[in-house]
Amino acid sequence: MSPSDAQTASSVAPGEPGRGPGGGPGRAAPFGAVFAIVAAGVAMSNLDLFIVNVALPQVGDHFPGASLASLSWILNAYAVVFAALLVPAGGLADRAGAKRAYLLGIAVFTVASVACALAPGVWWLVAARVLQAAGAAALIPSSLGLLLAAAPPERRMAAVRGWTAISGLAAALGPVIGGLLTELDWRWVFLVNVPIGAAAIIAGARLLPGAPARPDARRPDLLGAALLTAGIALLALGVVRSEAWGWASVQVIGVLAAAVVVLAGFVLRSARHPAPVLPLDVLRAPAFSPASLANILFAVAFAAMLLSCVLWCQDVWQWSALRTGLAITPGPLMVPALAIGGAPLARKIGAGPLALAGCAVFAAGIAWWIWRMADGYLLGMLPGMLLTGVGVGLTLPTLIGAAVAALPPQSFSTGSAVVTMARQVGTVVGVAALIAVLGGGEAARSAADFDAGWVLTIAATAAAAAACLFIPRARPR
Repeated sequence: MSPSDAQTASSVAPGEPGRGPGGGPGRAAPFGAVFAIVAAGVAMSNLDLFIVNVALPQVGDHFPGASLASLSWILNAYAVVFAALLVPAGGLADRAGAKRAYLLGIAVFTVASVACALAPGVWWLVAARVLQAAGAAALIPSSLGLLLAAAPPERRMAAVRGWTAISGLAAALGPVIGGLLTELDWRWVFLVNVPIGAAAIIAGARLLPGAPARPDARRPDLLGAALLTAGIALLALGVVRSEAWGWASVQVIGVLAAAVVVLAGFVLRSARHPAPVLPLDVLRAPAFSPASLANILFAVAFAAMLLSCVLWCQDVWQWSALRTGLAITPGPLMVPALAIGGAPLARKIGAGPLALAGCAVFAAGIAWWIWRMADGYLLGMLPGMLLTGVGVGLTLPTLIGAAVAALPPQSFSTGSAVVTMARQVGTVVGVAALIAVLGGGEAARSAADFDAGWVLTIAATAAAAAACLFIPRARPR
């Protein structure tokens, strides 16, 4: 299952019959129509993670005086809020019904996309991205549940595989689509969501299967979500501004100390709330904690790798957004096949050794860039991009599977939510750390700056590999 399987199975029981447009009993809609509607929302939210990376330099050009440090919040604000709201949004789907939650998420995401395109400044754009993340958090947890409600029993596993493939396809096509849209205008990166979202809302209101709401479900911990959002945002702020303020400055030390205090409060809140954002009991499963830690650390490396590649192409080689997207695509194209093909190998040799091997291949790709990136695309970037793609395909699905497989079946949805949340937190830290190493100002970045960023990426990958050593071999159930 993909990293965003959060809370999905809990939202709609697989055995529920199809329902009419109003949520009451009625003739079930064709499964293909339901899949298309759900795929539209899931693809939109996943594509957004990749196309915005490619468009980031053009956004900076449009807003004179915008530093790389401020532009980084266009990525980080989305990741922070998505991570914090994912589990509470699953609770919303339980209480209100998956169909209502999904349509609400699509509507919020679509309206926020318009706000992103119309943003008059960087911080207006960041605020609109926060709203986008809230919409994505609402639609993702309910999407697979809707598919399971619509699929006949013999097609449910195929539905899960198809739903999972959407994320991989978005990762592969995102850079190219982002480049094409940015060639027209960076605002099209967001405006493209509007017709898709509108069509999904109109069709979904009529065709998606309704599911009974559960008003007796526990209320999600919104205060806990706010504490997590504040804590991760403060951590990112301290790291991003470290170059300007200085690591030993009162500002950086104060912000990082505040982040520690707020995150400690979040953990305490999670220990006491009946429906916490971070269910601490799942962390006690033997393989879950080391796999989740490795997942966070590898997400740091992956986020830094992706952004550094975009910035190198457009800042150093002065490539267009389209050419940059095409240059990045070969790496993500390696992931889907390896994600599927690596499953039997994980069962044979164990998740830990396979993820460790993936980390080694990923680090080799980054090391190749340090050694040969200046030789051009064919001899420099492309080999490294292929190696990092292989590394991601072997590592990321393996870590996700190891974490969730360590849990009892009744905790699969919760565990998936925590794994997805962890990956988003790692993404925030990775972007922030890269900006700190490259320098968040407007000054031109040299090859030596990128080398320092790639050394940081290798260090995060090595830390992830070390965590993989502690993943125990899964026992047959």
